[in-house]
Parts: sequence; C-alpha cells; structure tokens
Amino acid sequence: MSTLQISLAILGGLILAIVVAHSTWSARKNLPRRATPDPATAPVEPVGEPSFDTAPERREPGFDRDSGLDALTAMTVPEKKPGLDALIDVIAPILVDVPVSGEAALAAMPATRRAGSKPFAVEGLNAATGAWETPFAGQRYSAFQAGVQLANRTGALNQIEFSEFVIKAQAFADAIDGQPEFPDMLDEVARARELDNFASAHDAQLSFTLRAKNTAWSPGYVHQSAAKLGFVTGSIPGRMVLPASESGHAPILGLAFDTQAAMAEDPEQTALRELTLSLDVPQVLRSEQPFVRMCEAAIALATSMDGVIIDDQGQPIRPEAMEIIHADLEQLYDTLEGRDMPAGSALGRRLFS
Repeated sequence: MSTLQISLAILGGLILAIVVAHSTWSARKNLPRRATPDPATAPVEPVGEPSFDTAPERREPGFDRDSGLDALTAMTVPEKKPGLDALIDVIAPILVDVPVSGEAALAAMPATRRAGSKPFAVEGLNAATGAWETPFAGQRYSAFQAGVQLANRTGALNQIEFSEFVIKAQAFADAIDGQPEFPDMLDEVARARELDNFASAHDAQLSFTLRAKNTAWSPGYVHQSAAKLGFVTGSIPGRMVLPASESGHAPILGLAFDTQAAMAEDPEQTALRELTLSLDVPQVLRSEQPFVRMCEAAIALATSMDGVIIDDQGQPIRPEAMEIIHADLEQLYDTLEGRDMPAGSALGRRLFS
C-alpha cells in the first residue's frame, strides 16, 4: 500500500470519527433537560451486615405518631360549603307544619343538584342550632329553602332552567309535606341577566407562556424546577398548582404542559418546549397577591430553565406590561369588593365558576 493510500485511509478514519462525534454531540444536545437526582432523597445503603437478633419496630413510612393523627384528622375534615345567598341565588322558602328529620329530607332530595347548567341546593333550618345548613342525618329541621344560582360562567339563568328549579323544589316540598313560595320568574330571570352582565364584564383569567430558548425540557425537569417554587402535582396529568395559604381555597396559580407528554411511556424522553402559567383572578383571594406571585414565578422559571416569557401572539412580555396589568387588576378587585363579591370569597368563587 502506497504512502498516499495510507494517508487517505487515515484521513477517512479521522473524518468518520469526527462525523460520529458530531452526531453524538448533536443527539445529546437535542435531548430534553432532565431532573437531577436529589442527594437528600437518595436511599442510604446499610453499613455492615444486618442483625437478626431483634426485630425492628414497624412504623409506617412518613408517619409521625405524635402528629400523624392530628394531621389525618385535619385532612379528613369536610370542607364547609357556602350557603345560599340572595345576592346570587333565587331562593324559595318552604314552610312545614312540624319539624322534619334529616333522614326524611335527604330521602326527598332530587337525584341531581343542578337545574340546567346552574347549581341547585336545599337548606334546612336546624331546630336545635337555628342555623341554615345542608340537611344531614340525626338532625331535625323546622323550615327549608330551595335555591338555584342566578348566573355562572355558562351564562344567566333562563326561563327553562327556572322552570326546572320550580319542578325540583316542588317535588322536594311535596315529599316532606311542605308549602313552597316561589318568586316571580320574569323578575328573577331579569336579575340573572343583570348579574351575568356584571360578571362577564369583570371576569379575568390570565396566562403567561414560557418557551424554551434552546434545549427542550422533560416533564421531570419541569416538575423539579416548579417544585422549588412551591408548586405541587395537580389532579390532572400535565398540571401543577401553587396551593393557597388557607385550606378550602382554590390554588393560587396553575402550571400546565402537554397532557400526552405527561402520560408518555418514558416521560424523560419527551421534549417540552412550552408551559402555560395561569391565574383565575376571581377565584383567588386578593391577599394572596396572586399576580405578583405569578410574575415572580414566571421570571424565576424562565431564568432557571433558560426560557422566555411570551404572550398569546408569541411576543416577549416586558416588565412595563406586567405593571399595567397589575394596575388594571387592582381596579377589578375594588369593583368586586364594592359589589360584595370579593375575589376568592365564597360568592366570588361560585359566580365565576
């Protein structure tokens, strides 16, 4: 073999090696960022041989005997649902001649608690406490009231829904031998339209989009980055939430990405290029400063994940725009409070749902 052939062979080998190395580098570069293992949660290997002289005390993982029962009790306390309110409900009193047991009231309840697209409810006046409440067994009730919500995000209560409300309330009253008193349908439907107009003009649902600048993200990387800011896994695949500081309230913020990616067979091989950070303004208490925390979370995630914050048109959102939105939201909060339906209150959450 001549010197020229040897040189060409060596040169070809070098070129091949360079091509393979470049392909490997490109493949690694295009892989989505993955979560890094947390040393604090890594399993600790036992030192030395295990001893079988004494059996270790069995304890459930993560359960503290001193506080476990209290924590479990707190978690299982049922959330108290907001009662009927004349501001956003049609209310029909139901008179009874003698107190009715909670068991009889429950047996008379309709199969569904909606009239069309509007929530329907029945409350009883507890004979012992004098408080209006959802009937339950073991109590006696001296009066009842049935109600249907005037408006929600599906629109205003219409005549068909009002008629369905009357039918359900009348059936309940007949079952407990009560006498209902219904308000005028036309007046209530008109009131519903007025409330719906107000709600439509003062509803606000905001969102920021976070887009990867260069390298995509894996779902695990997203979870790890968001968890550092207090986000927890939501009930829907591909969704995380920032919990409220008070139990029973809606999450402050939502963080969502592609559901299919979250449910992939190997999520760590799935590439995500966009996330959506959202705020449902009327659902969250003003005291939580949700928009401020939304901006802080968006900036922190964009910085740590090498991303950019963009609007619906794909344009970067500048700090000045955030300040304008914040000022508009403060006016919205004032308006809702002036209507006795503050953001995050029971009435506010019901109306904007």
